[in-house]
Amino acid sequence: MSALDGLLAEGGNSIAVLCGPGGVGKSALARQWAHGNRDRFVDGQLYADLRGFSGDQPLDPGVALGAFLRALGVAPDRIPVDLAEQVALYRSVTADRSLLVLLDDAFSAGQVRHLLPASTSAAVVVTSRRRLTGLLPDGARLLDVGPLPAEQAVKLLGRAVGPERILREPGPAEELAGLCGGLPIALVVAAGLLAFRPKLTVRRMAAELTDETQRLARLSTVDGSPIRAMFQCSYRALTPEASVLYRRLALHPGTEFGVDLVAAVAGAGAGGAARVAALVGELLDASLLDEVSEDRFRLHDILRLCAREVSEQRDPEADRQAVVRTMLEFYLAAARRADLVVTPYRRRLPYTFLRPLEGPPEFADRAAALAWLDRERGNLMAAGRVAFGLGRHELAWQLSDVMWPLLLYVKSYRDRLEIDDLGVRAARAWGNVWAEADMLKRLARACSRVGAYDAAEQHGRAAVDRYRQAGDAQGVVDAEEGLATLYADTDREEQAAEAYARVLAGRRALPDVRSVGLSCLNLGMLLTRTGRPADALPLLTEAGEIFAGLSDVDPYNAVRVLSGLAAAHLGLGDLAAAESCAAEAVRRMADLGSDNERAEAVVLLGRIARRRGDDEAARQHYREAAGVFDRLGSPRLPDVLRLLDEAGGGAGEA
Repeated sequence: MSALDGLLAEGGNSIAVLCGPGGVGKSALARQWAHGNRDRFVDGQLYADLRGFSGDQPLDPGVALGAFLRALGVAPDRIPVDLAEQVALYRSVTADRSLLVLLDDAFSAGQVRHLLPASTSAAVVVTSRRRLTGLLPDGARLLDVGPLPAEQAVKLLGRAVGPERILREPGPAEELAGLCGGLPIALVVAAGLLAFRPKLTVRRMAAELTDETQRLARLSTVDGSPIRAMFQCSYRALTPEASVLYRRLALHPGTEFGVDLVAAVAGAGAGGAARVAALVGELLDASLLDEVSEDRFRLHDILRLCAREVSEQRDPEADRQAVVRTMLEFYLAAARRADLVVTPYRRRLPYTFLRPLEGPPEFADRAAALAWLDRERGNLMAAGRVAFGLGRHELAWQLSDVMWPLLLYVKSYRDRLEIDDLGVRAARAWGNVWAEADMLKRLARACSRVGAYDAAEQHGRAAVDRYRQAGDAQGVVDAEEGLATLYADTDREEQAAEAYARVLAGRRALPDVRSVGLSCLNLGMLLTRTGRPADALPLLTEAGEIFAGLSDVDPYNAVRVLSGLAAAHLGLGDLAAAESCAAEAVRRMADLGSDNERAEAVVLLGRIARRRGDDEAARQHYREAAGVFDRLGSPRLPDVLRLLDEAGGGAGEA
């Protein structure tokens, strides 16, 4: 703590690397110091678990950068996919900020270097089991974190179980601390066992560990015997139900999980939530489970590996596979519920679950459903990868498909490319042509959004072909509309208009009225943009009539129609109608919580005011929209600032 304080006092862009074995307390030390210095960093703190030694793949720095940029206020659709571009944007955003960046469990200097901010008033604290000497050229200071001295190790035991109990047996307490090698994680596990068994003497505890002669011979390294020995002691003290649950939780594909997942794995049955709470409490008391937040937990990575070893030794492979499938199907079941709340109009393939599941949450509204999908994004993606690796290709496809609502609203294109690509591969391995077509259509749109237009067109044409093979006329039209949108994105506006017109004609022969409304909206907005508002207006009016009957199902597109109508009326010179539609769009987009679309409607109000000759009102609207786009980090900001300048806002104000 003193060394970290001294490093911060030196000023400049401080980088401290806390080095030491797993379980020595690096992460706890870093968090404690960060908490004590939170007031010294006026722009806040950023945290990332880099998963360098968690047993999984180390965290892709691009994933961490995406999370950091979103936390710093960058709109998701403004975050580049290319890592070098992400790094450049991150350093630009952090250039003048007073930040503390905590990078936990780093694997390599290269992984960390991408996440270093540019500001000279920032500080970075890194923890790693490796001495990351590759960061020395970046100005890093390496600080070794070693095991606790004997006196401090005994003190830690006393804090956990009560000093009186330790004072009654000072000799055995010192022996126990020595057997733990001064490693805080081992000491905490030992203390958890003592606290869980108040009648167990410290002498008996030490004797039990001494019997583990071969394992205790490696107490100096946390990756070897010591934690296994400590784990075995704590594990044997669990009730049978808790020990089974712990072995099952060790098979979880992600890094943390909610209490609802625990209920599904435990098979709550009789006793329900109270029984699950008791089992979780037992694992927490034994220090075998970490509480991340209310109703959210994780297993320490090393103890999880120990538990997996025990599971491999004790549980038949068929039982282990059944537990993993339960976890994967839990995530699918919960995500399907969220999907049905957010996008009830979507076409889906059925799925037969192995058995009824305990615990999947219910969602009161779209906001709650989207929040759950966003929180569980990492687990859902990990579940898809695990399902694919196990050869459960149908389940892997379903786990990719069910994330569509999150991808629609949050627009994280790096994740979307990975999810959709896995979905395509899973569908092909499954042998389901329709599933492949559906995922190719999604992948084509994702590629277009990131500027990979050649790949987008290739995937889009393949989607059309697969839908034809599947005999799905609606799917063919859906994929062709995706190609029309690609043409519009790539300035092939005449080709886009022709394609949209063919799509709309095809839609009218099908029973899905919502799709007709979307095609009318897409074609109408394109016609307005290309100077044909009179042709656009009937299409937008028809779209408005369709979505008026679907307001409970798809309120978002109903409001998009209002913005489209406002732009068309403006193009025709009907300023009163344009203003009425735009003002209503502003109000309703605010109700939906869509700041970006609300700002677009405010820009329309500015353009209408300018046409009226009311430059002061136009400037007010443009300022309001610019403020939103600035906060979101939207690429639309320069366009709005140009409009503000043209309305007399002045270059200085812009």
